[in-house]
Amino acid sequence: MMSPARGVIRRDGGLYALEKALHRRGFAAVAGADEAGRGACAGPLVAAAAVLGGTPVPGLADSKLLTPAARDRVFDEVLAHAVSYAVVIIEPADIDRYGLHVCNIAGLRRAIAGLDLRPDYALTDGFRVDGTGIPGLAVWKGDQVAACVAAASVLAKVTRDRIMVDLDSRFPEYGFGVHKGYVTPVHTAALERHGPCPEHRRSYANVARVSDKSYVSA
Repeated sequence: MMSPARGVIRRDGGLYALEKALHRRGFAAVAGADEAGRGACAGPLVAAAAVLGGTPVPGLADSKLLTPAARDRVFDEVLAHAVSYAVVIIEPADIDRYGLHVCNIAGLRRAIAGLDLRPDYALTDGFRVDGTGIPGLAVWKGDQVAACVAAASVLAKVTRDRIMVDLDSRFPEYGFGVHKGYVTPVHTAALERHGPCPEHRRSYANVARVSDKSYVSA
């Protein structure tokens, strides 16, 4: 992974400052990549990548800072404004088989590779991603400082939330539509009562602890 030539980016420069600095250094197409679902113990890990055009995306911010309704609106705006985007879904069985970190990095790499244009540079949220074939930079809290990463975070989060709502209709006893597979008291109580369902990550300690319970649908 490579860093661009040193430059000064003002802290108050806004969400687009980092991309503008890269554009000035000759990187015309800057991709951002992020994921959703690392901390969940059920449901998939979702990675996304996006390359934005020259027009600011209305309402864009880190997906964690937006309300669900705002995220849905911004999701549609990202689809309308992105030059290219890609979403990768990694199932719980793969997370159990290969490990979370391996799947996370592979998902980000696959999302960048899945763009229908080859970016000149890639910004990733927090994690260094090798093997993309292009220069890139891991940015701490990238979804709060780079527009393309924020766009990817919205794509990943909304896609995953919608998957979890669908899973809630299949496994209503867990409350996936509310907590989205993250560890909450309600989710923990459901695991204790029912044991894990096929969408739980059985390599996670809290799931493994109750894996001897037979799943019985409510």
